[in-house]
Amino acid sequence: MLSTIILPLLSLSAAVSANPLAARSTTPVVATWYAGWHATEGFPLSSVSWDKYNTLYYSFAETTQNVTSLSLADSDGEMLPQFVSEAHAHGVEAHIAVGGWTGSVWFSSNLATAENRTAFVQTVADFVLQYNLDGIQFDWESPNNQGIGCNTISVNDTANFLAFLQELRQNPVAAKLTLSAAVGLSPFFDATGSPSTDATGFAKVLDYVAVMNYDVWGPWFSTVGPNAPLNDTCAASANQQGSAVSAVKSWTDAGMPVNQIVLGVASYGHSFNVSPSNTFTSDAKNLAAYPAYNASNQPLGDAWDNTGYVDVCGVYEGSGGTFNFWGLIDNGFLTEDGTPADGIYYRYDNCSQTPYVYNETSQVMISFDNVKSFAAKGEYIKNTGLRGFSMWEAGGDYKDMLLNSIIDAFEYR
Repeated sequence: MLSTIILPLLSLSAAVSANPLAARSTTPVVATWYAGWHATEGFPLSSVSWDKYNTLYYSFAETTQNVTSLSLADSDGEMLPQFVSEAHAHGVEAHIAVGGWTGSVWFSSNLATAENRTAFVQTVADFVLQYNLDGIQFDWESPNNQGIGCNTISVNDTANFLAFLQELRQNPVAAKLTLSAAVGLSPFFDATGSPSTDATGFAKVLDYVAVMNYDVWGPWFSTVGPNAPLNDTCAASANQQGSAVSAVKSWTDAGMPVNQIVLGVASYGHSFNVSPSNTFTSDAKNLAAYPAYNASNQPLGDAWDNTGYVDVCGVYEGSGGTFNFWGLIDNGFLTEDGTPADGIYYRYDNCSQTPYVYNETSQVMISFDNVKSFAAKGEYIKNTGLRGFSMWEAGGDYKDMLLNSIIDAFEYR
């Protein structure tokens, strides 16, 4: 009788060894990114609504030219121990986000050889132990793509990334962690520079991917469009630049299970200078969809927007024109209840499920997200069976209006 019990147990043990995620958690992900550089600029750790989340990603630990180190220089690294302590005191998983738009420069070279991958595995494991972290999110922007403009790059980036993650999963420290990746609207670029058609290898080693469904549209296009569209399949073909719906299809078609996809949502929007002649479609002053704008006159965003700086590639970057949700209120576009202020024109696009506001005096139009659009995203998460959501960023909301909306629609309490 004992032998008949042992054999099934041996089979189960072998299965668990072959697949380290066989007992994968299915707990919904209710998460946000915490920008370390805002800790002393209006959003201290004491402002986080810890009890409403189960996961926070401290952003960012950046890659360096030295494969044995990660840098917290631009993210108030001294705050990380307190972040972890506060998270654990509230029963929240404390993760580190590695990379980001400015911090992915050295990913490719750090993972380019077997020797480097082994060294980087140890670097990550040591970092986790040093800070007592519960998870790691890799935000490589992006494999086999120049990203910010000066990233090291190789046609083998995606294959090397997978090999690294497979090795990381075998590390005794990392084996116990939640591993995720912040990803674009389509799977990582393969050796030909096209989105990969097979993401099953990543599905085996990552707990989930967080699809960054924002910055889909911005000042890099010739017309105003939705920053974070829920859907674009109902739009004209020229305006189908990606959305939550198309992203989920791309990833699931490549083999990523739908319950391993977290939807990244945005608590901010982008501003555009639009003349009244392009803005209104009638004497009633209805806002036009996808109007042309003056690209030479980028409106400054809220108090957190940059006013011009030299990036990590040595290139001067002007104002980004970013308005956080609280910034829309501070700057008079919205009232404190999140509705359009007096004299502000408003449009809600039912295809993308995103709102727009316009100030005719300043000629500023902003594509953003509000309570209604967050509710639509929450309902989509629930109805599609996604794993949950993560909001960029924790400090962008106003009195948890967006957060409460998506949680209520997602029905996670």
